[in-house]
Amino acid sequence: MVTRTCRSDRRILVGIPVYNEEKYVTGVLEEVRRYADHILVIDDGSTDRTPCLVAEHPVEVIRHTANQGYGRSMQCMICQAAHDGFEWLITMDCDEQHEPAAIPRFLDAIEADDADVISGSRYLVPHPEDHCPPEDRQAINQTITAELNGRLGLSLTDGFCGFKAYRMDACRKLCLDVDGYDFPMQFWVQAVAHGLRIEEIPVRLIYNDPARSFGGPLDVPTSRLDHYRRTMHEELHRCAHLLPAAALSGLHEPAAVACGDTGGCSGCPSS
Repeated sequence: MVTRTCRSDRRILVGIPVYNEEKYVTGVLEEVRRYADHILVIDDGSTDRTPCLVAEHPVEVIRHTANQGYGRSMQCMICQAAHDGFEWLITMDCDEQHEPAAIPRFLDAIEADDADVISGSRYLVPHPEDHCPPEDRQAINQTITAELNGRLGLSLTDGFCGFKAYRMDACRKLCLDVDGYDFPMQFWVQAVAHGLRIEEIPVRLIYNDPARSFGGPLDVPTSRLDHYRRTMHEELHRCAHLLPAAALSGLHEPAAVACGDTGGCSGCPSS
């Protein structure tokens, strides 16, 4: 029997993208169910026992027949939460690097009702049990976060943490179509372009598998940094008409596609 230790009067969905997480998925879902009544799992084309293990839990599931990327799973969760009438979506990973016990902190921030994006930060407040992050990942995070802050007038401490809460009414303004791990680059630019209020709250810094692969050329740190920066710069150009001139300082590439003033999500892929 699951005992839920925290509830909210608001309609809140917890969304979890999974890809070959048979090692962790059972424990994560059992723990998340202590804090959430509504859970959505996006199975992004798992080829291990993950689909069978997820089926043992009373959660909603959208399964992609082939792996489509972290960003596509994020788009899917945001669109599904909006479609089903949820007020908020809390997203977290399924590799035990995001603690379900931190969900009540997000619920408290939601109840405060003064932000549209509540973003977990692994660097905001040090914890005595924090892990030591891989050097290249921390360096890339710091570099990209500093550029986001400088160009967008933000004060983020962690530009890449996937433990977040999104207000659905605010996300309806966004037009998100980046499918890979560079999804946060597009999201932050559009969040600022559309005036979303952003708050960070502390979460634990946990790395259970520091050697985990990003796949292909992204496993090379310099290539990964270039990829993230390219996506950020392309999105800055797309949204240039919604951003201050300082956001594009030093960038000379022409804007190919303009980001719409009232973008909106195109819906979750049916595959």
